[in-house]
Amino acid sequence: MGTSSAKMRAPEPTIAPITSLASRVLSGDIVLPKFQRAFVWTPQQILYLLDSVRRNYPIGSLLMWRTTAKLASGHEIAGLDTVPQHEGAPVHYVLDGQQRLASLVGALHGSGAIWEIAYDLEREEFLHLTEETPTGPHIIPVRDLTSVGAILSWIQRDKPSAELQRRAQALSEQFAHYQVPLVTLLDVSEEDSARIFERINSTGTSMDIVDLIRAGTWSKDFDLKDEIEQLLQVLDAKKYGRVDAKTMLRTISAAAGFGFSTKSIHELRGLDRQQLQAAVSDAGKAAARAVDFLSTQIHTPQAEALPYYNQFAVLVELFRQLPKPTAAQYEAVTRWFWLTASGEYFKGWRESQMGPDLTAVTEFAAGRSTEVETAAALPRSVLWQRAQFSRQNAPSKLLVLLMSYEKPVDLNTGLVIDVADALSWQNGKQFHHFFPRAYLRKEGVKAGKDNVCGNLIMLSAITNNWISDRRPSAYLRDLANWHGEDKLRERLRTCLIEEDAYQAALRDDYDAFLRARSETLHRRLMELIGSAAGSSADAEPFAPSPDPEPDPPVATDSEPLDRDSVD
Repeated sequence: MGTSSAKMRAPEPTIAPITSLASRVLSGDIVLPKFQRAFVWTPQQILYLLDSVRRNYPIGSLLMWRTTAKLASGHEIAGLDTVPQHEGAPVHYVLDGQQRLASLVGALHGSGAIWEIAYDLEREEFLHLTEETPTGPHIIPVRDLTSVGAILSWIQRDKPSAELQRRAQALSEQFAHYQVPLVTLLDVSEEDSARIFERINSTGTSMDIVDLIRAGTWSKDFDLKDEIEQLLQVLDAKKYGRVDAKTMLRTISAAAGFGFSTKSIHELRGLDRQQLQAAVSDAGKAAARAVDFLSTQIHTPQAEALPYYNQFAVLVELFRQLPKPTAAQYEAVTRWFWLTASGEYFKGWRESQMGPDLTAVTEFAAGRSTEVETAAALPRSVLWQRAQFSRQNAPSKLLVLLMSYEKPVDLNTGLVIDVADALSWQNGKQFHHFFPRAYLRKEGVKAGKDNVCGNLIMLSAITNNWISDRRPSAYLRDLANWHGEDKLRERLRTCLIEEDAYQAALRDDYDAFLRARSETLHRRLMELIGSAAGSSADAEPFAPSPDPEPDPPVATDSEPLDRDSVD
């Protein structure tokens, strides 16, 4: 971005009552520039802030920037519309203190459930109002504390005791007279204001790298948050769901010619608006091609089905450099996907890996290599006997992708399982423990071993409920009697359960079943990896560094899925 040669005037320190600040926000005199982050404070943080005001504790200063420049800004705060800025009129943009200021405005004037806050005069504490909150004269809404009329109405309506009235009056005066320090910047350029914001790291919720780069690249003509949103809308348009913002930031950095690492991402701040927009545009086009590849070649209809989001960053750069791969190149990229999805290579993706991965993409795109070279180690069959099945677990994602590749059918109905629904993790009833967990617990199988990936298959919800906690030998014999053993074997194969695993299940031999099923899953995975295995056959098993750049979580629920119908 450009630099400012104008000399800045010294900041102007003042103090102001919080009631006055809230009014200035609603009137449009104090506004939030768009390079500020969204409101992220928790309800408990809001209550702590109000309690600090009550106790006359300091809550920190606010940093403002006074200017007549009209910047992109929001006109809504705490559910309330604020007055838009008039052309040429000076306003005060908040550079630091937005979370605190928004909390005060919301508590005193806000609209919405999070701003339904009251004070319990008996217990002397703030609380969020719910249907379970006790009522009575000892509960007074915070928004009534700064209104004389509201206080009088409360007294006339609820007839509080003299002590409660005294406490309410003291609290009202405390909020009316509580003041915070303000530091106002004068004669500051738009670029300098963003740099100042970037350097701030005061109390409260710290900024992540997306916030930092947004601040460092911001101008009135470019907002990185809006640009990332446009990239994510590329995924939305293809009904693919979304990856996280940092992954998209990696794709922009790579498209700009820097790389995937945090260090590379910071170099974006040295680009001008046209260069940034070009990188975003190139990343968007490549992201669309990557989604098409993942949907058609890998059968991942939703982003959350990806074992690692970092894989997506590499794929976007690959399709940026190679917009139209040949059939042979598509097959090589497919092999690369399955190999890198089968271990923890991308779980602890560090800078020393990112450079070689980017070089491998460039060499492959230029035709100097027939495979996308990677240091990812080959998988081992014990993976399926050890990895727990859960929404957030990459081996679980890999297992579901493997099963979806086979177009699995329901063991009872013979109907094809809706793998798109299953891969979006919306209907957990489509996953079932082949040896039901309740049955295994009764057999004394230790906790954790019952929920390993090798024990999972896809079923319809109806069949899932029918199997319930029955031992495999019982429900498999019923299925064989109803549909014929050959038909049952055929259906089991679509679930990647071969004859040796089937026979072990008929004996209710869980250990033998797990070994046999794991070998089948491993063999199928190695078939998909194919000749790409040669590019990593001599690679050392991957061991994450002490300071890796972790892949963002793929799902918020970290608990293992427990979908057997008896639970």
